[in-house]
Amino acid sequence: MDRIVDAVVIGAGHHGLVAAALLADAGWDVAVLDGRTKAGGAVAHREIDGFVVDEFSSCYPLGMASPVLQSLDLAEHGLEWADHRPAVVHVSDPSDHTGSGVLTTPGETAALLDADHPGDGEAWMTLVSGWRRVKEPLLDALLQGWPPVGAGARLAATLGAAGLLDFARFALLPSDRMGREWFGGQRARDILAGNAMHADVSPLAPVSGLMGFIMTMLAQDVGFPVPRGGAGALADALVSRATAAGAVVELGAPVSGITIAAGRATGVRLADGTSVGARRAVLADVSADMLYRSLLPSHAVPPGLLTRLERFAWDPPTLKLNLLLGGTMPWRATWARDATVVHAGLSAGDLVRWHSDIAAGSVPERAFALVGQMTTADPTRSPSGTESLWAYTHLPTGDAAVSGTSLATLETMFDELAPGWRDLEQGRWVQSPRDLEEANPNLVDGALGAGTTQLFQQGPWRPITGLGGPVTHVDGLYVASAATHPGGGVHGGAGFNAARAALRGAAWWSRPASRAASRTQLWLQRRAPQF
Repeated sequence: MDRIVDAVVIGAGHHGLVAAALLADAGWDVAVLDGRTKAGGAVAHREIDGFVVDEFSSCYPLGMASPVLQSLDLAEHGLEWADHRPAVVHVSDPSDHTGSGVLTTPGETAALLDADHPGDGEAWMTLVSGWRRVKEPLLDALLQGWPPVGAGARLAATLGAAGLLDFARFALLPSDRMGREWFGGQRARDILAGNAMHADVSPLAPVSGLMGFIMTMLAQDVGFPVPRGGAGALADALVSRATAAGAVVELGAPVSGITIAAGRATGVRLADGTSVGARRAVLADVSADMLYRSLLPSHAVPPGLLTRLERFAWDPPTLKLNLLLGGTMPWRATWARDATVVHAGLSAGDLVRWHSDIAAGSVPERAFALVGQMTTADPTRSPSGTESLWAYTHLPTGDAAVSGTSLATLETMFDELAPGWRDLEQGRWVQSPRDLEEANPNLVDGALGAGTTQLFQQGPWRPITGLGGPVTHVDGLYVASAATHPGGGVHGGAGFNAARAALRGAAWWSRPASRAASRTQLWLQRRAPQF
């Protein structure tokens, strides 16, 4: 080895940087290696003609609420959140001149919903009250530790036996069913359905309701905050935090392979031919496909694992349109004009058909898009009087022809809901699925979630059937990316879990259990699945 450290982290995405900071806090000598010339992975921005444009992800309600990121005191390292309200507004009908919004306070939102359908305001306040009860143990269960035994116990203690059963049913509801059970009016149902679309789960599938509930309540609770100055400001703060703790972050240093000796990860090889040894652990902040098909030597990957990996389901491809506008978007709906995020194009009922069309391989006739109004949220994003705006939608495939057709439907949707927007356009940057993957190889065909969030690929089935979590079948090798629990999103949970597992794996008192977990993973993945 050309040099040796305690731990090598492959990838300077936000999860990898979180893991590096936590390991360095524990006194480990940590090297973070990334092939890109900027840190952050899918948390990055660039400047185009004076406009700050987020390259991939943008708004981070889960990041703002994450106990993992909160524990790192990133404000001390330059991170400033811009929280502009209303956080999110849903618009689907050109004749709707208001929009359905999560407004500044729960009471204001409740009043808007009650005006649409008496009783919906009270239902909203009931959900807000329930969220306040479960928020802390629920987020801990989702983001800090696998399996979530301790946080799950706290959630059970909070709710009681009957309450826990009710919540379990609630959490399994499809978003369409949840909207119908809780609300009688269209506005509340649209808000819930639009927020559920931040994941790729059908409105008719289990757990989509929980996705919608969490995102909706976060919108009311912490808003849809953005890092002031650009998404990359979050990455910069994480780099500062990790390096302050003693980690070394090396960019432009692509890793070509992981070295294995006697069933244990011993370090990495770089593309330039040099190598870095790891005394204690290797943590991979990369996609499951890249880890098991590219970085590990073929002899170190069990055949059953490869068979299961063939079943790995990516989330749908993404098309992202970035617009440089000479003014704010001229939405017909007044609430949308001042919102951070707009869910635009389709109602709750129409989203069922939209998702089904994509799953069936067809381009939907009408577009649905998540729209971020970045200058509205953070005035530093573009010159005064202008707007840095993005919109993204999902596609059935990543083919260029499909991207072109979907872009046309997206523009038509804007024509209907914000007539006159074309007159404001000063420039654009279109990112096709292939563009997104070329910019970040972990985003295969523009899959921003690093794999579907549907129930069959969560927990012990993420990324493949096994014990779940960051422990792999190779001793000392841990997954520190959204490929494992808790999945996609900017929250640091995967990095936290990987760092904690690595610390346990190196401690004398827990090392036997960690080795047993790796051997169990190996045993589970040697044989091909029977079903």
